[in-house]
Amino acid sequence: MKRFAALCVGVGVLAGCAGAPERNVVASSPVTTGTTGAPAPASSVPPAGPLGGAAYQSELTRIDQVLAGPLRTLTRVRTAEALAQAMDTLAGSFDTIASRLSELTVSSRLTAVHQLLQDRVGVASDALADSDRVELNARCGGVAHTSQKVQRQLWSDLNGAIVQLARLKLTFGSTLPDPGPAPKSQRPSSGAILVRRGPDGTGRLKITNGTAKDVALSIVGDGKPPTSPHVLIFVQAGKSATVNRVGGTYRIYYKSGSDWNAERRQFSEDCSFQKFEQTFGRNEGWAVSLEPTINGNAKTTQVEAY
Repeated sequence: MKRFAALCVGVGVLAGCAGAPERNVVASSPVTTGTTGAPAPASSVPPAGPLGGAAYQSELTRIDQVLAGPLRTLTRVRTAEALAQAMDTLAGSFDTIASRLSELTVSSRLTAVHQLLQDRVGVASDALADSDRVELNARCGGVAHTSQKVQRQLWSDLNGAIVQLARLKLTFGSTLPDPGPAPKSQRPSSGAILVRRGPDGTGRLKITNGTAKDVALSIVGDGKPPTSPHVLIFVQAGKSATVNRVGGTYRIYYKSGSDWNAERRQFSEDCSFQKFEQTFGRNEGWAVSLEPTINGNAKTTQVEAY
């Protein structure tokens, strides 16, 4: 006989069957399972000022040369650790450049753009200093995708100065990589079934996502890896969805985050990966709530990225 029960995870909730009062299960909080220095610009002694256009262009050219190597490394990284190291090195290069720029005296015609360039170099350096967060994002969204986002952010941080310099017929940023335009948003609609494979059954699962993050929840046949789900459903933050025709005994895994990558079926930022500890019976009805609660009755555990 089909049973319908409900669970809440101290971080979630489940619910069950026809003919019997709905029962709620609340899960408890999840349990965790287990640089290099920057090169200095050529000519360490700043030229006597105030600098005119030609002398200032020479300084900009030197800066581009200093950035060329670290920027090339950023485009060639293959691991999350290497990406973080490349960002740290590049941040050091920008700090060195900021110090160099602060020592220059420029003509009155260049004063405003010189100050703007210093400001934007500082912004770029600060963004690159957040390498730990970017390393985590690379582990879920992919190294190439995350590196390209860093490159686009660099363009964004420096573009204001590049444009103003160009208006004065000065060139800067020639060694910045061009990763192309950012991909369009690929956020699925709430309740979208992204994967369904294997035989159907009469099981039913209602998911309530009371968290602030989107979730991709995997219904995985017992004994199978989360990379091969029976059903993968997308539930947007603050919304609910129901999966019908669930077949066989299964486990529930879910990943949360932002910036969904449809090709990889992964979140690209702020990702986390968890699973419910319990197994869900064949042809039963359940309701799970993913919002953490102190009195949750369904234990969840953090798992490796999948």
